[in-house]
Amino acid sequence: MKTWKFTTDEIAAGKRYDAWCNAMGRLNLPVGSITDPNDFHGAVSCLTSPLGIEFARVDAAAQEISDQYPKQPSAIWLALLVEGRATLVDGERRIDLVPGDLLFGPTGAPARLLFSTPFRQLFVKVPHVALSPRLLAPLSLPLGYLPGQGGINHIFSSMLGSLANAIDDLVADQLRPIELSLTEFMLTCLTGQSSTPLIGCSANARASNLHSFCQTIEANLADPDLSPAKVADEHGVSLRYLQKLFSQSGKTFSNYVRMRRLERCRADLMSPVYVQMSVTEICFRWGFSDSAHFSRAFRSQYGVPPRDCRRLANEASEMNSFRPIRTFARAT
Repeated sequence: MKTWKFTTDEIAAGKRYDAWCNAMGRLNLPVGSITDPNDFHGAVSCLTSPLGIEFARVDAAAQEISDQYPKQPSAIWLALLVEGRATLVDGERRIDLVPGDLLFGPTGAPARLLFSTPFRQLFVKVPHVALSPRLLAPLSLPLGYLPGQGGINHIFSSMLGSLANAIDDLVADQLRPIELSLTEFMLTCLTGQSSTPLIGCSANARASNLHSFCQTIEANLADPDLSPAKVADEHGVSLRYLQKLFSQSGKTFSNYVRMRRLERCRADLMSPVYVQMSVTEICFRWGFSDSAHFSRAFRSQYGVPPRDCRRLANEASEMNSFRPIRTFARAT
């Protein structure tokens, strides 16, 4: 887990604007105008999860965030307004935001976010690799808005709000359930917002059925006897129909199950929670019945053997645990 912090508290008033722009630049969030540069305050708490998801809480005075840096790794971003008032300006479109509202879009998409009051905002950047195992095709999203006052959006918003308020207290082994919850919420809440057919996020009947099949698979990954016939029987459809839906998505049942099991194994290997479990125990835990076959499949998928994956994750975790958190604030 990588962390860093920034605050303007110990920076001379005349230098705060430049220091703030540098800090926000680390988040690829260019600062436009600030209401009062001579009486400005701001703070950032940022952490990056083992999967590469970046969470950044920003507390600051009224200002404008203009556009996005175009040259940055491809990812999807979310922005939750926790406190304050803001307006999204996207071409001719203006959307007034209240606490609990969510914005989302691809990195590099031009937009302006105008904060008219002091605010607290949570920015989340999700690399495509965190979502791709659950997608039928590469994700393509426009700039969008989710009101956070009702239904599943409210639950998602509340979870992110709690995360924003607790971000300074989180440790590495607490981030895995947050990663899992975040990706599941994103796949659900972005229904209809993408031109990409998402597993579970398409309105048509075939995609809905495919989503149901995948939910059943997800709930039974630990079963070494999981088969397409079992899933088809549970849903009351023919084996041929189930196989046809997977084929239309560009996948096969066996390839999808193997990929999901590998993803689960990789997550456990990288997590300090399961450090006492052997590689063999982890592979059996997620439905593999042959450790040698698992090792070959893992290396083919990720480029390293399972043991090396675990070792590299542990080394990175140890380095970060002994590395002091940088505040980038200098007294002058």
